[in-house]
Amino acid sequence: MSDYELPRIRKESGVFWVEVEKIKPNTMQPRKVFNEDRLKELSESIRQYGVLQPLVVIRHEKEVPSGAFVEYEIIAGERRWRASQIAGLTQVPVIIREDSSEKIKLELALIENLQREDLSPMERAVAFKQLISDFKMRHHEVGAKVGKSREFVSNTIRLLGLPEEIQEGLRSGLINEGHTRPLLSLSKQQEDQIVLYKEIIYRKMNVREAEEMSRKLVRDRVARRTRMEIEDPESQKLGQQLSDVLGARVMVERKGPTVKKISMEFFSEEELQDFLSRVGLQTMQQQFTQETEGEEEENLEEAGFVMNESVEQADAEGNKTEQTEPLDSENTQGGSLDEIEKKEGEEKGGWLKYFSV
Repeated sequence: MSDYELPRIRKESGVFWVEVEKIKPNTMQPRKVFNEDRLKELSESIRQYGVLQPLVVIRHEKEVPSGAFVEYEIIAGERRWRASQIAGLTQVPVIIREDSSEKIKLELALIENLQREDLSPMERAVAFKQLISDFKMRHHEVGAKVGKSREFVSNTIRLLGLPEEIQEGLRSGLINEGHTRPLLSLSKQQEDQIVLYKEIIYRKMNVREAEEMSRKLVRDRVARRTRMEIEDPESQKLGQQLSDVLGARVMVERKGPTVKKISMEFFSEEELQDFLSRVGLQTMQQQFTQETEGEEEENLEEAGFVMNESVEQADAEGNKTEQTEPLDSENTQGGSLDEIEKKEGEEKGGWLKYFSV
């Protein structure tokens, strides 16, 4: 039976024999590293007993000058295919799948390997990330596909955030997946991650010992930061000087060799308002109040109200009478300082608060 007859007679659950040279690896295979020693062991088993479990493949037809050419892309079973080549087999058993979409190819390759639980943690993390980025899947959707929880998927993807040196150690087996939990707890301190990683290898720590050292590294870092703040009299002196000048409690903390943080404390709203007034700042409420008063004044002026000024004049006999006269802008030359400032404010379209002098 030739490969060209397969499409007409195969069944979904049928097993067919295909030439090894017509099979190619899956470009979306999550497994990237194949242990040569284990491949040789598998090839010896195949040489004695044959391929006991068929490969899963997708059939592709290509047009060539001599006619149609058929090849098969591996969805699951690349290790068996590689070991069969080492064993010298010319044909291997396969199950042919119909769906050839990129998403299905990756899902099948991922699921097949995860079901055997022989993917490395880093290979699994890369595959999960690819499903999420390439096919817009959410963490819980990936978990549902492979029978894992959302937390498992999320924590696995976090491995990609480890320093490259640690990722390589995980790939090569210098540390195991359990060691990554205490390493990830130090994600904000890459230097501490490297220290812990090297200690795990050098002292051959188990997971519990690594977790205890992780907690110790966190405690030591907090203690160093606290000690740095306490042992910095220069910052304390500067804080006291600022407090005296500003009239408020000011704290200066050293956050690093060249970084300092200045913070202020106010124990009441009145204390804050008093400080803002002294430094020439306003709160939003004060700005709103002034703007509202300005709008009311402008509305009064637009309505035609004219402010009159009271003029006290003394008569010749020493009697004082009070009379009110309207301002006559046409007959006034120059005018008082009050009037000039008010007029300029109106011309600018704003409201000018002024005082008589």
